[in-house]
Amino acid sequence: MTSTGHRAPTGDPMLTARFAPPAVPKLLVHRPELLERLTAGTQGPLTLINGPAGSGKTVLTAHWAADGGATRPPMWLTVEPDDAPGAFWAYVLEALHRGGVALPAEVGRPTRAEGVTRSFLVRLADGLAAAAQPAVLVLDQFDTTQPPATSEGLDFVLRHASGGLRIVLTSRSDSLLPLHRYRAAGEITEIRHADLRFTDADAEALLREHHLTVSPAGIRLLMERTEGWAAGVRLCALAMQRSADPEAFLRQFAADRTTIADYLLTEVLDAQPPPTQDLLLRVCVTDRVHPDLADALTGRDDGARTLAGLARDNAFLEQIDASAWYRLHPLFAEVLRAHLRQRRPGLEPHLHGRAARWLARTGRLTEAVLQGAAAEDWGFAAAQLVDNLALGRLLTGLEADQLVRAFAGMPTVTPGPAPALVGAACRLAEQDLSGCEAALRRADAALADASPTDTDDPLADPRGPAARFGRAFLGVLAGRPADDMTATERAAADADRLLRELPPHLLAERPELRALLLAHLGAVELGAGHLDRAASTLAAAVAACGAPGTESPLSDALGSLALTELARGRLSRAAEHAHASLAVAERSALPAEHRAGTDHLVLAAVALEQDDLPAARHHLDLATAATGPRPDPPTAARAAVIAARIAVAEGDGDAALAALRSVDPAELPAWAADELAVAESAVHLAGGDAAAALRVLDAVEAPDGDRPERALVRARALLAAGRGAEAARALAGVPADDAVPIPVRAHACLLHARIAEADGDSQEAHRRLGEALDLARPEELRRMFVESGPRVRRALRQDPPSVGSPGRSTARAPARTARAPRADGRPTVVEPLSARETEVLRKAAELLSTEEIAAELYVSANTVKTHLKSIYRKLGVTRRSEAVHRAQDLGML
Repeated sequence: MTSTGHRAPTGDPMLTARFAPPAVPKLLVHRPELLERLTAGTQGPLTLINGPAGSGKTVLTAHWAADGGATRPPMWLTVEPDDAPGAFWAYVLEALHRGGVALPAEVGRPTRAEGVTRSFLVRLADGLAAAAQPAVLVLDQFDTTQPPATSEGLDFVLRHASGGLRIVLTSRSDSLLPLHRYRAAGEITEIRHADLRFTDADAEALLREHHLTVSPAGIRLLMERTEGWAAGVRLCALAMQRSADPEAFLRQFAADRTTIADYLLTEVLDAQPPPTQDLLLRVCVTDRVHPDLADALTGRDDGARTLAGLARDNAFLEQIDASAWYRLHPLFAEVLRAHLRQRRPGLEPHLHGRAARWLARTGRLTEAVLQGAAAEDWGFAAAQLVDNLALGRLLTGLEADQLVRAFAGMPTVTPGPAPALVGAACRLAEQDLSGCEAALRRADAALADASPTDTDDPLADPRGPAARFGRAFLGVLAGRPADDMTATERAAADADRLLRELPPHLLAERPELRALLLAHLGAVELGAGHLDRAASTLAAAVAACGAPGTESPLSDALGSLALTELARGRLSRAAEHAHASLAVAERSALPAEHRAGTDHLVLAAVALEQDDLPAARHHLDLATAATGPRPDPPTAARAAVIAARIAVAEGDGDAALAALRSVDPAELPAWAADELAVAESAVHLAGGDAAAALRVLDAVEAPDGDRPERALVRARALLAAGRGAEAARALAGVPADDAVPIPVRAHACLLHARIAEADGDSQEAHRRLGEALDLARPEELRRMFVESGPRVRRALRQDPPSVGSPGRSTARAPARTARAPRADGRPTVVEPLSARETEVLRKAAELLSTEEIAAELYVSANTVKTHLKSIYRKLGVTRRSEAVHRAQDLGML
């Protein structure tokens, strides 16, 4: 449709369609904040809405124009890229005329399409300045394709109209207007691509308009793929309406098979000149591109200029953090790659290979490896990891999963030591031990057959120290799941020797190597029961960490060190290391699949010994639910023992036995199999079946040098069976020296006390009970007193001052510590305890259960619980043991 009034300088009629804002879509996301910014922007001379194709610039502006938010209805002009200056100004005058702006007749009209005179611009600016109110004009699609004279003329009129003209520009690229001047003067409002991107809430609102209900995870996936690109979200919504399963569509969404591809190819790629199209198709094979890399891929030297122009024009390519690097929008890159395969079949692998070598030359190892793998140049990609001592990157760090996936398609028959070593590392990362061992055998054969290469770089020699170190390194790591102490120690010795042959500067860049070696060697030593050696090795592993990339071995080493200290009976240290392991994992956002749960297992054991059953169950559940590497057999045995003890404490003997029998003793070293037997014997004892407890011990051959734990539980079983003399002889197998874990020694003291009491020697019984308390207090051991039965608790209640060695005025049961000191270092009490609360707390300190306290004080159990809650509040604690310890610190008990 055309007008019947004024004509363009060419004599053609004015196109009415150019003066009409586009219709606002019926399914629209209301964006009030942006509408308000548009309204506020028109209080000044210039508002710029800038973003790529499909970002919603025109829709937003048309919505604003139709919404009535502006103080005066704006006039609209859609600018054509081939408008000559004279034609442009003729259309501007027509837009103002149709909008009711009365200009003096002397302003005149352009008579030539090629341009206008300076006099015309002066008259127009003066006429606008004299208008009763400002004219608001939207110039839609005003891009850099406009002639410089047009931008210069618009700037002149805008600056000299004295506020009589307000311009709203929408553009894909920054216009040639001197925007820096407007910014410096505070006379511009800018709405950029980042502002136009849909938020999660915007996407959800649009999907609701399309009668689609999508889960939060689906929304996140949609936003991840589209990066908030409005047209992409809209096109996906339309496709999802046609899909039987919208959620499945999002999971399987391929941009090159949707209307998104047609949109991007037509609106973005085809709009570029052929050389730029060629560059885009070539650089799309990389996640990010440097101008020099672009030149390497195109064979030209215009990369810097072309990339800068594309970024400036919002052609779905953006500069990364003001660096020299650029990135394509992921949807655009996906469409370009599909188009590349269609237009230039066979070129993509060649481009990947060329990119890999440029990235390798410039020291970008991970990207070089990924590009080499994408080119299926397996020898090159694997050699990059081996020659640069980077096999550890397949097993630790944030890039590990990505690197392992990159080698998923590498054939097992790929020749050479490097591919075999990389294959072994990938199988190890996937916990495929048999696959790892097979790959290591291939690596051994390849190393034996390899011939030295004519190279000045000894690291690139297939038989050089880098390849041989890689083999030793993987031997140590594979020895852990295989539980092969001999092979692990031999590989560790080889790795240590080869480390001295490698360049120090390269080792300094790979701090994870030594950390991984020590962490895995220490774990193997722990699994073999060599606790002192394990503690020393794991402490060295912790000391070797700290640099970026060592977070995973640090968390692992701390977890193993916690387990070592637990086995040595040093609960405080064990808990400290376990908490440190968790802190490292959380601080470094270590993926769940890299967390073994050892730290939670240790905390469960500590909570159990301190008689905090809810915490013990909580940590055990977390340890069991861990999705990280499968625990080695000894650790699995420890987990079963802890689970069994918790089940016994909860009164479920069947669950306790089931937990223990879930582990195959045949897969365990002798000490761990014996630990299972000791735990099962204790379960039978808790059930009152001393005969069964003894049978279990007799059925398992004792390891060399009968373990104190076995001697202890045998003594308990014999005492329960009424065979006190034999129990005493069995206790002789528990030495009273520091080599025996404290919980075992303390429990042995309790048994000695019971035997002495049965013999009528109360003084000896009291002395032994005091020794048990002295041993238990530093580690806050409580569970053993509960498990020792009512006779021990009665002894503690009836005659506490006389228990123990001279000089101790009161024998208090150990309690967990939870101090909340004031500024002066003394604990704070919210308000004093009542007499009844003090009495309840005193009974709690004597290890009485809630029911026993209720019976002693002739009140209900609920009343006791109410008093305890009040005590917790006043003392600022959350548990009974903490309340007792706080009261002791305050001298209240």
